[in-house]
Amino acid sequence: MPDDHSRLARAVHQPALVRLHRALSRLTSVLTVMNTGAHPDDEINGMLAAFRLAYGMRIVVACSTRGEGGQNALGPERGGALGVLRTAEMEEAARRIDADVAWLGHGPDDPVHDFGFSKNGDDTLRRWGEERIIERLVRAYRQYRPDIVIPTFLDVPGQHGHHRAMTRAAEAALAMAADPAAFPEHAAMGLAPWQVSKFYLPAWSGAGYAYDDEVPPPPATLGVQVASGDPVTGLAYRQLGEWSRAAHASQGMGVWRNNPVDQWELHLKIQAGGTPGAEHDIRDHLPASLGDLGTVMGAAEALGAALREAQERIDAALAAFPDRTMVGRTLSNAAKLIEDTRNRLDGPALDQWGHRLDRKLREIDAALFEANVKTARATFQGMAHPGAEIGLDVAIDVPGLAKLSVTPRLPTGIRATEVSREAGLVRYAISIPETAPHTGNYPEAFDPLGGNGQAGIRIAGELHDRIVRIDLDAEEPLSIRPSQSLSLEPGFAVVSAQRPASGVRVRVAGANPSDWQVPPGWSIRRHDDDWMIVPPHRAEPGLVSFIPIVEGRPASTVRAIAYPHVRPTAYVAPVEFKVLMLDVALPRDARIGYVGGGSDNVGTHMRRLGLDVTDLAEADLKDGSLSTFTTIVIGIFAFGLRRDLQSATARVHRFVEEGGHLVTLYHRPTDGWDPDRTPPRRLSIGSPSLRWRVTDPAAPVTVLQPEHRLLTAPNRIGLEDWQGWDKERGLYFAAHYDPAYERLLSLHDPGEEPLTGSLISAPVGRGRHTHVALVLHHQLDRLVPGAFRLLANLVQPA
Repeated sequence: MPDDHSRLARAVHQPALVRLHRALSRLTSVLTVMNTGAHPDDEINGMLAAFRLAYGMRIVVACSTRGEGGQNALGPERGGALGVLRTAEMEEAARRIDADVAWLGHGPDDPVHDFGFSKNGDDTLRRWGEERIIERLVRAYRQYRPDIVIPTFLDVPGQHGHHRAMTRAAEAALAMAADPAAFPEHAAMGLAPWQVSKFYLPAWSGAGYAYDDEVPPPPATLGVQVASGDPVTGLAYRQLGEWSRAAHASQGMGVWRNNPVDQWELHLKIQAGGTPGAEHDIRDHLPASLGDLGTVMGAAEALGAALREAQERIDAALAAFPDRTMVGRTLSNAAKLIEDTRNRLDGPALDQWGHRLDRKLREIDAALFEANVKTARATFQGMAHPGAEIGLDVAIDVPGLAKLSVTPRLPTGIRATEVSREAGLVRYAISIPETAPHTGNYPEAFDPLGGNGQAGIRIAGELHDRIVRIDLDAEEPLSIRPSQSLSLEPGFAVVSAQRPASGVRVRVAGANPSDWQVPPGWSIRRHDDDWMIVPPHRAEPGLVSFIPIVEGRPASTVRAIAYPHVRPTAYVAPVEFKVLMLDVALPRDARIGYVGGGSDNVGTHMRRLGLDVTDLAEADLKDGSLSTFTTIVIGIFAFGLRRDLQSATARVHRFVEEGGHLVTLYHRPTDGWDPDRTPPRRLSIGSPSLRWRVTDPAAPVTVLQPEHRLLTAPNRIGLEDWQGWDKERGLYFAAHYDPAYERLLSLHDPGEEPLTGSLISAPVGRGRHTHVALVLHHQLDRLVPGAFRLLANLVQPA
């Protein structure tokens, strides 16, 4: 086979040929496998890459949330905006291994959302709605018709509650998906009952630095092992999986490993119709190819023979690669055989097998198109909003494609008018009515074959005597956004009730408000080019909101989300200016240096509080005079995100020894945190993190040293300061540390032992180091009063 290998080696250096080989490899299987998880990054990327690229199976990731309750190692997005970013990351991860994504949850306003870390599957199902998540899984089973379902995690104590809930629901949905009496409303959606053939559990533990499975995994009944790597890239499938995982950059995913073994062990828990015998391959006892399908269909022998011949043609097309002409001619013959067979099916046979043939015909169309295309690109021009006129340019160059038809796919009510057609470029004028709804923040699904979003292009034409039909997605999706976008600077204000301000100046960018919704007792007026919000004479501590009105409606803002590893997207949210009237005293003479990693807004919050804060850049850490500061605050993840900070560790230690106060916000063990070298005194972060966190935001807090100055000056921290916290109390608590550290707090989740590593502080030389594992940065974002009062204490001079 040396000629074949050299031919393939030449091909991989040409991206168009790589795409063609990927399109051809889809045709070797008629099976679908679905992997279920709770968050973007829960998918088993390496194994899915092997199923898709080695076995040719269709792979589907069913994900219950958008990850909006998690952390962000890249930038400031939180909550709904983070969910938009992680949705884009999940789609990019899927694109890299040619996977579908079935979203079961639709953002923070949907009951099925990421509400933060959970230690309990029952609690998760209660909050999501157990019947709701099962119904959505049943719907996904009936839509995608997987032959095999594999959850990523086990439903065992010590595992994330969201993971446990998804695994439990995935199993519960199996029988219901096959039951015509379950969710009969699905029939109106064109969905019929579907029997999943195999349900596997991972035969490996999900424990690690985050989780701690308390019981061993089930015994392996099957070892999935792929001896040779990917024929196109030469990489192991685990390596391709890590390339896919690297798209989850906001979670720091993707670890390159040399010479990994492509092997995964699974436990077959449920086999439809009983256990037919031992397995040596995950495809055993299933119709893996068109040839197998022809054998098991039980139809007339002529139909079975036609499908077996179609399989031979597909095999011949793969063998002919990269001869585009031979590939096209052979696939066209295979498609005719499949189409003739499909047209002769009816009744139960059509219900049982027709979807596999329909899928194969769509995949053949994609491969035929890829074998001939030089250019296929659709681009929307202009800003899309209700009442707008924008453009759509479609560039098509497919030699040999006859009877070309290009049809825009647009939402109801939006019109496309062809403006010109010349030399492979078709231009349209797109009219968006004033009544057009805004595009949602969260797409419902992702299909690697196209047809995504609310708009695209449908292409049809004749290739090798076959009419092919292709869904072409635009380079950037059509997103209809508010015609009047507005943003405020600042986005909130913190005002000390002890020093009431004469007013808060707000700058408006974008649309000009015609009016504001103003709380009683407050007023707002124009001040030069800005607005001035004026508090009442006696303003009580608390949170008040002001909503700008544009064109008679509450204003919205459009926030662009652009990172190099994902396609640009945006997050649309209502605009609200919040003022926190706060009973807080600030430490005297505090001069604060802030070292942020871009993952929190603590520097901004300290400034809003009225503190003297300087952001420390690389030059400041390397050569600047740190002694000009009384306190240095290091933001979350910063040691893992800033090499300049790692290099300056000795200088930071000297700052502490000479009388400075170092405050470190929580870090993961993987964030460049060396227990012996990163902190001024030894401090080890607990792992797995599930054992070193308190997820109940209302968990009682016991103050161990009530007279400690960090809890008494300049503000006495009391019971009310721990009220109103959101999502959780803290995580990545300190586990083991030098005896010099004093434990200030004790807290725990219900039924668990107390943890004392959430807030510890040690005298170091003439200075002090305080480590904070409370989720202080999140509480500040949520404008929780007690978080600001505690922060004011923590940044006081040593």
